[in-house]
Amino acid sequence: MKNKECLNLLFSGFLLLVIGGCGDSSSETSDLISDEVSEVDDVEETTDEDTEEDQDSNWIINNINTSTYILDDNGDGVVEDVQSAETVTDRGIEYTYVLTNGIPKYDMTMTDKMVENLDDRPKAETDFVDGYTTVAAGDLVLFGQDIGYNSSSENCDDTGGAGYWPPGPGCPYQQSVEAYFIDTPTDLDDSEVCETGLNSIGLMVNGVAIFNWGDGMTYSTNQWYNLAPEAEQYDVDICAGHAANGLYHHHQYTSCLAELVGDEGDQHSPIYGFAADGYPLYGPYESAGELAVSGWKVRDYGASEAEGGCDTEGQRTCVLVDEYDLDAGVTEVEENGPDIGEDVTTLSDNVIAADNGYYYEDYYYADEEVTGAVLDEHNGHDTGDGKGYHYHITLTEDDDGTLSPSFPYQMGPRFKGELPDNSFATCDTSTDTVVGGFPAR
Repeated sequence: MKNKECLNLLFSGFLLLVIGGCGDSSSETSDLISDEVSEVDDVEETTDEDTEEDQDSNWIINNINTSTYILDDNGDGVVEDVQSAETVTDRGIEYTYVLTNGIPKYDMTMTDKMVENLDDRPKAETDFVDGYTTVAAGDLVLFGQDIGYNSSSENCDDTGGAGYWPPGPGCPYQQSVEAYFIDTPTDLDDSEVCETGLNSIGLMVNGVAIFNWGDGMTYSTNQWYNLAPEAEQYDVDICAGHAANGLYHHHQYTSCLAELVGDEGDQHSPIYGFAADGYPLYGPYESAGELAVSGWKVRDYGASEAEGGCDTEGQRTCVLVDEYDLDAGVTEVEENGPDIGEDVTTLSDNVIAADNGYYYEDYYYADEEVTGAVLDEHNGHDTGDGKGYHYHITLTEDDDGTLSPSFPYQMGPRFKGELPDNSFATCDTSTDTVVGGFPAR
């Protein structure tokens, strides 16, 4: 379980900075992906034997277990995990209709490394009421349980969860989310583009919302877009999630869900969720011990412009004309991004080095042959194994065996399939971003 341990600790701070090894001083999140989830009663476990034609069976259904700490309007515990998933027909088209409140059953057994990383947060003195976490290794922490954080007052006092989330985002609450997932997705044609937006772009099989790579913030106006797993690494809980306007969500991998679906990395990962276009999202493994490989790569700013660089080693002085076509060249920018490795300040006033890979503009699609474990520009593929086209959550493994989330993390940056008319998601056509304040995270 060493690799999972390194991954989940990657999330112990703000919204998952996952670059850096386990125990690396630049990130406490590197150990968050190893946290153990224990005892999930009365739920159906997903397996990778489920097919794309039998979506209903993939969902974790629970109508019994209720949360101890997240409360409804009557002060009662909210029912955890998905409440229902059934096949319905709308205007002759079959969908899987899912009803959920978005509250998961994540019960975590704390490890020494998890506690160490929490206490080593850069702002632990003020992030925690007592300057350190109040839980110890071996403690079982339920979703929303107070572990000593000085949480935001947003929603927490009324709906519960105070002390479980670090300062910044508010606490999640019951959402009553309805979602239709088309059973037979239709691909967009080559002339159509559907960018994933800032709000929910899918659901995990336990009903938790899937958010894309961004946090809605930029370094300058409409340029140098923050990657949420980098910029919000100190915003997430011990299961690598947090809330936006009360909606709990993940931007990337979490071992809490891996435990729920039984993903041990000893075979092709099972389904973790579904994108709004209907295609399934599988976990990180293509086969036993083999990770699916993102087709996106980090730019070399010191390379020539013909190679997608700026000829300015260590400096962000240009952007790609088309991140999907390196041959299209680059263009200068009105405002340079921070130098590679320069410190930037996050919304939580934490200081993080903006290493290469911190911004969306740091990446390009390499257009390598989509074969074996390699994924396409949407972070998916069809290997002919009977699963059909599907997305993957993506991770990379360092030389020391440390696993770290890999851009674009889940599906995207663009949907592969069309969004149905009754979809809960929309194509993002906006160029407006937030350069201050708390956006929809």
